[in-house]
Amino acid sequence: MRMTGDGRRFLLLQGPHGPFFHQLGQMLRRTGAQVWRVGFNRGDRAFWPDAQSFIPYRGRPEDWPEAVAGLLARHQITDIVLYGDTRPVHSAAIRAARTAGARVHVFEEGYLRPHWVTYERDGANGHSRLMQMSVADMQAALARAEMDQPEAPARWGDMRQHIFWGALYHWFVLAGFWDFRNFRPHRDLTVWQEFLLYCRRLVLLPVHRWDRMLAEYRIRNGGFPYHLVLLQLEHDASFRMHSPFATMAEFMEVVIAGFAQGAAPHHHLVFKAHPLEDGRAPIARDMRQIAARLGVGDRVHLVRGGKLAQLLNHARSAVTVNSTAGQQVLWRGMPLKTFGTAVYAKPEFVSAQSLPEFFARPRRPDARAYRDYRHYLLETSQITGGFYSARGRRELLRQVVDMILAPEDPYQALVSGNAAPRQQLRLVN
Repeated sequence: MRMTGDGRRFLLLQGPHGPFFHQLGQMLRRTGAQVWRVGFNRGDRAFWPDAQSFIPYRGRPEDWPEAVAGLLARHQITDIVLYGDTRPVHSAAIRAARTAGARVHVFEEGYLRPHWVTYERDGANGHSRLMQMSVADMQAALARAEMDQPEAPARWGDMRQHIFWGALYHWFVLAGFWDFRNFRPHRDLTVWQEFLLYCRRLVLLPVHRWDRMLAEYRIRNGGFPYHLVLLQLEHDASFRMHSPFATMAEFMEVVIAGFAQGAAPHHHLVFKAHPLEDGRAPIARDMRQIAARLGVGDRVHLVRGGKLAQLLNHARSAVTVNSTAGQQVLWRGMPLKTFGTAVYAKPEFVSAQSLPEFFARPRRPDARAYRDYRHYLLETSQITGGFYSARGRRELLRQVVDMILAPEDPYQALVSGNAAPRQQLRLVN
């Protein structure tokens, strides 16, 4: 049967910063589907040029659950599409869609970053179907799949574009605030504060680059064994919704204390900041104060962003809350300790040791089990491409529209033998 969007009626909510959702909507229309977009601020409006299909929501946040239920009924929506499933407006929309019997399509940053994007149905991260699957289930589903696995990604492909689109989006939100006076960001900061942080990040990129190069030089030439800590953004949904910590400082306190108790006295600890860290959380100050108080100040280091691969090449082990970068650790067969809910936190390859014991003698993962797990992701929910660069969006749109229109989600399609052939990525470093 020919795959079309005839009879499908899509409602898109908030998407990644930039033009991806508009391009996705255009492609869905070419399939015969009808498409609308709900906007909550001027930034959403700026990246959706089609005024006729744009639905502005100017009401109060507390009225949104009733409003979205009305939109689903009025437009007879069959599918909703959104980026991230934990924002308050998206959580309410997902509940309304399930009541109305509409499909829920969720985009997220790739579980295998940076050259892949995540597409799932009903939920992602801690709400993903992967959370209920065992490695044995995945191995059984792979029995009939044939695909060569790409090399492990070593870097983000479009970080500058990511920062640029974020700054531009917040500028539009700020400039058009009068038109959406009831809009409330899903994070704690105001729109103005978000905009200033993006601008500050852009201006300080050269300074941070030199700071990072100096820190990496000291670590590379220090001659000491070290353990790596993968930090996340304190305001990121994965950290806020799926971890036991309220702040990054709490996490750093636990890690440094475990290191002080268990690590050999000649070992060091290296904190790797998230590439998009913008300074809203004082991680450098907190790290120095905690390390000094616990007596290991001369053995703890911070690296601002940069390529993870270079640090992983010489690390003994890695610790994180639930960063997707943990996948690169496991791909290299390195010991990994996690604290939060993560789709890759399977007993076969994530350590269950206490933190002092982990730093003293970390256990390696089952590399074969992880290869099967990664293979399963690449056959199902991981799509080649990205949201922010033009090249990444082209790669993504070549595959994702067919997956959205498919009757089965990516995991069911693999079991039934209906999974589409997956595009392979040639990495260029």
